Amino acid sequence: MTKHKFTVTTARGMMPLLVKELIEMGIKDTKEEPGNIRFIGTMEDAYRVCLWSRIAIRVLMPIAHFSAKTPDELYQGIHDLPWEDHIDAEGTTLAVDFNSFRSKIHHTQYGAQRVKDGIVDRFREQTGERPSVDLHQPDLRINVYLKNNQAIVSIDLSGESLHKRGYRVATTSAPLKEHLAAAILYTAEWPRLAKQGWGLIDPMCGSGTILIEAAMMAADIAPGIHRDYFGFLYWKQHDTDAWQRLKAEAERRRHSGLARLPVIRGGDMDAKAVQAAIDNIAEIGLAERLPVEQRDLLDWPSQAQSLPTSGLVVCNPPYGERMGNVTELHYLYESLGNIVTESFPAWRTTMITDNEALGKFTGLTVFDTKPFDNGPIACQVVCFRAPRPISNRTPRLEESVQSAEVEPVIQQDIELSEHAEMFANRLKKNLKHFGKWARKNKIECYRLYDADLPDYAVAIDVYGDHIHVQEYAPPKSIDPEKAVQRLNDVMQIVPQVLAVPASQVALKLRKRQRGTQQYEAQGSQKQRTKVMEYGLKFWINLTDYLDTGLFIDHRITRQMIADQSAGKDFLNLFAYTGSATVYAASGQAKSTTTVDMSNTYLQWAQDNMALNNFDGEQHQFIRANCLEWLQVAQQEQQRYGLIFLDPPTFSNSTRMEGVFDMQRDHVSLIKMTANLLEKGGTLLFSTNRRDFKMDNDALSDLTIKDISRATLPQDFERNPKIHYCWTISK
Repeated sequence: MTKHKFTVTTARGMMPLLVKELIEMGIKDTKEEPGNIRFIGTMEDAYRVCLWSRIAIRVLMPIAHFSAKTPDELYQGIHDLPWEDHIDAEGTTLAVDFNSFRSKIHHTQYGAQRVKDGIVDRFREQTGERPSVDLHQPDLRINVYLKNNQAIVSIDLSGESLHKRGYRVATTSAPLKEHLAAAILYTAEWPRLAKQGWGLIDPMCGSGTILIEAAMMAADIAPGIHRDYFGFLYWKQHDTDAWQRLKAEAERRRHSGLARLPVIRGGDMDAKAVQAAIDNIAEIGLAERLPVEQRDLLDWPSQAQSLPTSGLVVCNPPYGERMGNVTELHYLYESLGNIVTESFPAWRTTMITDNEALGKFTGLTVFDTKPFDNGPIACQVVCFRAPRPISNRTPRLEESVQSAEVEPVIQQDIELSEHAEMFANRLKKNLKHFGKWARKNKIECYRLYDADLPDYAVAIDVYGDHIHVQEYAPPKSIDPEKAVQRLNDVMQIVPQVLAVPASQVALKLRKRQRGTQQYEAQGSQKQRTKVMEYGLKFWINLTDYLDTGLFIDHRITRQMIADQSAGKDFLNLFAYTGSATVYAASGQAKSTTTVDMSNTYLQWAQDNMALNNFDGEQHQFIRANCLEWLQVAQQEQQRYGLIFLDPPTFSNSTRMEGVFDMQRDHVSLIKMTANLLEKGGTLLFSTNRRDFKMDNDALSDLTIKDISRATLPQDFERNPKIHYCWTISK
């Protein structure tokens, strides 16, 4: 893949934030210079920066470098470049940005004119035609930087400043630029806090810039996804396929991220500002997610009970040079500090000001400051500690996004294409059938839809009053835009047909997983939901992990465990969240032993047991590498009457030596586990590896019975390869 040189510019103080962004995008070959970062990468890398950077101002692609001590040298150097490779002469537009540093040509307007003349004259000489000038949104924007009489000529891929996200349809006096709002939130560590389920309020929200940027960060929404103009869109070397792939990926991430959006609220005492914020929020498509109301600062304590216990107060208050008199403003800062201390004691506070001394009037403790420019004003972002923080706290369920006062509205009248209508009808049909079946069997969690229609390749699972949507990764042969449109259909239709708020629909992209990816966290909101299955209770988490905590295709298998466990010592290996252990305890097992390598899942298993009031010394939870634990258990001659073995298909966890592969290693694993069976005991072995083949010859000394069909629930009959299951005995 062809590599190019690129230059990314940003504002004063934001360079470290930009460096971090590029690293997170996988761009490593970088060089930091005053005011910009240079990197070597693919065109797709440059497009990704344009789409995803919240801090960058422009993305430039240098195409030439030559000496230009005089206007004539500048003109000739520009004239000699092959502009016909970048733009056509007729019916196209261009613009030129010219800057000079320590060079003989120091008049920027004159320099820009000479550059334009060189381009236009070349086209006129070759074709008799010439492009016209459009300073607003040209087909091609050229950037020329003359430094020490050396001209660097670049294509401006951004086209216009990247801080223009495309959602600002209304404004107020002294508005905060979007990239500065993002820098404030980065400095406040908002992305990390949002993943932990913290809330956010901006009590002086103005036109809503901080609220919108905070929501886009928390919901993993690309800052450039709403823009309809970039500098590369009409460039002759534009890689359309790469851009479509990136946009499709961004759409999927947006849908998935919205399910993890924490509580974000704003207000302002100025009714015009509130309306501007509402208009901008609606433009970005978050009208039902970000409530804003006219509210005086002193009225925010009345809202404390409806907000999470931990959160971030972030604002752009008036300050001396911008909007007010310093001698009069200290009362406002003092009030803000008092409100946080008394009503939001576990909330951090972050603000931007041109006078750091004003922050002292809050009475809060500073833990970080960063210098940024707000337009021409040199400012500081000041971060204050929470007066009384809560350590290692897991957010309560009621503090999740569902607790927001404004519930998302279910859209009743949406225009559907013919294909979307077919999907909606199939969903209604399935709901009528499986809904009745689930109610009759007292099942809250079931698969409603599983790629029934080829164009809508998703799995839809019902978990009580929440919905879990998994999009199967589309083949590369599928048009990315078509795949995204189908996904948009799904995310519009599901809330309407199932009559649930959009905030209770979680989306994930389901693709082939390797190693620990099967269990890796997708986020860390810890928003758990309680569900029931056959009268037993379980905690699930629809947002943070690839799986939810309850494998609903194993419903019958778990019931078999309950039926066979009475009076037996039960062992659950690779236990995950311990749902099989809960069933064994409900079936009056004599004892249960739950083994897993993950502390997170082992604690989850204990929580599930406690939820069903199963406690006591007879229930053991062991954190260990199951393969190592099996060896020790054999040596100690431990024995069990019933064992459930459902290992991962593949694992290269850092806590394991070597690599475990289910197909390659299943014989030794099954033999070791079967050695722990007492006389007459049963091992239930299961795997969801689709191409798995049991090596019956190597296990001929054991009695093996395939019960895969018998353990396949009715709601999974469309997908018989969802899992395989066997009973094994000596």
